[in-house]
Amino acid sequence: MEQPIRTLIADDEPYSRDELKHLLGEYPSIQIIDEAESGEATIMKAIQMQPDVVFLDVEMPKMNGMMAAKALMELKKAPLVVFATAYPQFAAEAFRYDAVDYLLKPYDEEQLQETIKRIEKKLHPAKDLDPGKSTGKLAVESDGEIYYLEPKDLLYIVRDEKLTKLITKSGEFETKTPLKELESRLIGYGFFRIHKSFLVNLEHVTRLSPWFNGAYQLQIEGRKEMLSVSRNYVKALRAKLEI
Repeated sequence: MEQPIRTLIADDEPYSRDELKHLLGEYPSIQIIDEAESGEATIMKAIQMQPDVVFLDVEMPKMNGMMAAKALMELKKAPLVVFATAYPQFAAEAFRYDAVDYLLKPYDEEQLQETIKRIEKKLHPAKDLDPGKSTGKLAVESDGEIYYLEPKDLLYIVRDEKLTKLITKSGEFETKTPLKELESRLIGYGFFRIHKSFLVNLEHVTRLSPWFNGAYQLQIEGRKEMLSVSRNYVKALRAKLEI
């Protein structure tokens, strides 16, 4: 049996802490070990209790969530961070701190479920959460056949009306599997959402070009087409690509 995921909730509003504690209580893998009402208390409790993950509010007095996340990253045993906030404008900055996810209040239970899956995959990478993944390959059903693809050979994935197209080094595959599900299954393999319709393998990105209104276009190794990057994703994408 897997060890429980030791979880710290940090929010200056007691009601918000109670709500999140209630929602997380539905997941057997999550063990809430404590709560913190400020950024400073978050750091102290993280040092003392060494949580596996911290659900962190952004807007807190004095030391805000971004400052706290930066300090958490410098700990010897740095926890995973999930930002949980009412403010969408900090999302791009959040991923500079390797955030697992960015949850908006009021919480969407489906999104929270996806967040828990991401946490479980990061902390328990050997756990077989998906049939067909024990080999480390992505199982894709297309035209009645099941293909097993190496994630490293995938260049990008695009949602086109009711079908999802997987573009690989050697060919293309079409499946009815939603893009969101494939994104969840490829966590940990270097894929990044650049647009509501595109998921790219960062290992194969060769060029990022300004387009218009703050949007960019991206080019993939060995491909002529340019892929659209929504302006909401540009800062986070650059943070992932640059050293």
